[in-house]
Amino acid sequence: MAINKAVSKPPKSHGGMRNTIEYVLKDEKVREGYLDIIGPFSEQEITSDAVYRTWLEEKKIWDKDFGRMCAHNVISFHKDEAVTPAEVLEIGRIFAERFFPDHQSVVAVHQDRNHLHCHIVTNTVSYMDGRKLHQSSKDLEQQKVFTNNLCRERGLHVAEKGRHFDGSLIEAGEIISWNKNTYKLLSNDSKRSFLADCGIALMEVIPNSTSKEDFISGMAEKGWSVKWEDKRKHIVFENENGDKVRDSKIEKTFAGLKVNKEDLTIEFERQNELRLRNTDNPELGNNTDESEYFERYFAEVESAIAGISGGCAGGSNSEAGIGDRVSEESGTDTLIRKVEADINASRNQRGVIVHSEAESRARERERRLEEQRRAREQERAAEISRRSRRRSEPSR
Repeated sequence: MAINKAVSKPPKSHGGMRNTIEYVLKDEKVREGYLDIIGPFSEQEITSDAVYRTWLEEKKIWDKDFGRMCAHNVISFHKDEAVTPAEVLEIGRIFAERFFPDHQSVVAVHQDRNHLHCHIVTNTVSYMDGRKLHQSSKDLEQQKVFTNNLCRERGLHVAEKGRHFDGSLIEAGEIISWNKNTYKLLSNDSKRSFLADCGIALMEVIPNSTSKEDFISGMAEKGWSVKWEDKRKHIVFENENGDKVRDSKIEKTFAGLKVNKEDLTIEFERQNELRLRNTDNPELGNNTDESEYFERYFAEVESAIAGISGGCAGGSNSEAGIGDRVSEESGTDTLIRKVEADINASRNQRGVIVHSEAESRARERERRLEEQRRAREQERAAEISRRSRRRSEPSR
């Protein structure tokens, strides 16, 4: 069973495109080197820097270095699907060649989760005619059908509406994933349970907590006491009515909402570091909007990756969103640790980005000068040839 999601709001800056390429090609994610390049690529080794520079040069050749920089698709497989990394790479390659012909793409299989998933990042500028890539809702529907057919051809499962991976029916009211829409649904449900109330409180408190104390205080304001003891493995939440919820129950109910001690501590450190950076470093303050954009963007990527292992366990073509764009309101941005750590690391590489862009511009200037030199040489050769013919013609 495969879920194919096109991430909405792709990067519109050089830094955004570079961040995306770097994320997709990380060694710790592409563990066994299952990756491929489609389209012109003259470098000996596939690296994020080489891909970035190659794509940037292509954009400048066609004078299309603006607007959306790249497209990003994620094809995720269920954790119980009998599929190999090589098969996933083949599916990603066939998909890219079918829907992004004449465009440069990088295809990479990630093995850092309990389920395989493939990233396809594509340069929006065609290397054949310079046209920009555009995808309509009809294109996305075709991508869904095409992905399902690829699975059928290989004897893999195909998602069925209203059913889990094993074919069993999804029970009414069963919660299998969490995003912003789920949050809204639970918030507006007058019959919601204390478990849903606890989940809502956690969604609201975690993004604003920079320490264990902040977290406990924030939950208390929402009417929940927190029992977080070093000698006990689990955190227990209790409301004013005496209803208790264990952290493991929350995580099992809301896929993607990590509330165990380790993940919460990492999130607090990340939030605290981010706030300190914005306070102590005025330059970062100028990039707040871009920073928030990257966090939302990679949150959507993470949502696409997690969709099959959690939400798509009850997979359906419509409900799981096969071929649909990930919602712009995907709310997991405040809960994703690893991806946001990648973003923070990428921010520190702005100097590398500037250097790479300058190098790319220099290459472009050299290329154009070389073309002009060759054109002048051809003109001189043609002129010499014409003069030679005139001299050799018999006089009348």
